[in-house]
Amino acid sequence: MMPYFSIVIPVYNKENFVAKTIKSVLAQTFTDYEIIIVNDGSTDQSEAGILEFKDSRIQYYSKKNEGVAMARNFGIEKATTQYICFLDADDFWFPSFLETMHRFILELPEQKVFAVAIEIETKNKTLPAHYSILKKSDFEIVNFFDASQKECVLWTSSVCIHKSIFEKVGTFDTKIKHGEDTELWIRIGLQFPVIFIRKILARYVYDNSSVSRNSNYFFETYTFEKYALEEKKNPALKKYMDLNRFSAVIKCNLNGDSKTAKEIYASIDLKNLSSKKRILMQLPSIVLKMLLKWKVFLTDIGLGTSVFR
Repeated sequence: MMPYFSIVIPVYNKENFVAKTIKSVLAQTFTDYEIIIVNDGSTDQSEAGILEFKDSRIQYYSKKNEGVAMARNFGIEKATTQYICFLDADDFWFPSFLETMHRFILELPEQKVFAVAIEIETKNKTLPAHYSILKKSDFEIVNFFDASQKECVLWTSSVCIHKSIFEKVGTFDTKIKHGEDTELWIRIGLQFPVIFIRKILARYVYDNSSVSRNSNYFFETYTFEKYALEEKKNPALKKYMDLNRFSAVIKCNLNGDSKTAKEIYASIDLKNLSSKKRILMQLPSIVLKMLLKWKVFLTDIGLGTSVFR
């Protein structure tokens, strides 16, 4: 009999994290699932850690390194169920993650995209993510762009998506090396609402080697160009993309790439940004680097715990 959930775990050099990630799945109170682990050419001891687990629900695949987008797409292809969850190999779920997803799927059968709230574990402490969503009940049906003005309402380790969604909007774009997950959320958000469940049931673990915290991690020109026409007729998308442009400008300035920063800045509708963000984009890199030492600043400008990395 086909399981209820497919859980796709891409792995690349996560020997210090992957065992805890897998254990968090095996500890789920809802047990009807398959685990699809895709080793994306790891060169450390990740494989040895994975193979220590003996569970019939685990499917293990090892392939050459082609990037996380390709690894996730490989997992989607192997999935045998209608509901697909992703879990990055350095994150983990709380025990009732799948049970909660199952309950909301049954309660809202017409919906196809579900997400829970997350918390973020840093070196010093764990913080709840902050969302731009008005609290009315234990869940909200939200527009992706309006709901992602602070923390992104969709995160790879917090979502459950019906397989038909991928058939309609496509899977992860393998041309994108930075922000391939967020770009897929944009495509989904343009066509589908999101069921946001307020309970914190997933934890993002801050790994110093993680690409998503690298100063070079921001939307590539290709991603901005991909939505240039759609932005003109969708104000919510335009604001969301301008927040990502803000992040790109800040990171380019930090890296001393003033040319790219100016090119991206020219595409921003400044009305979509707060006065603080407009000021920050004008600061020289030496001042930005000093401010980066302040954790509060990191969070406020979106380089710390928010999606606008």
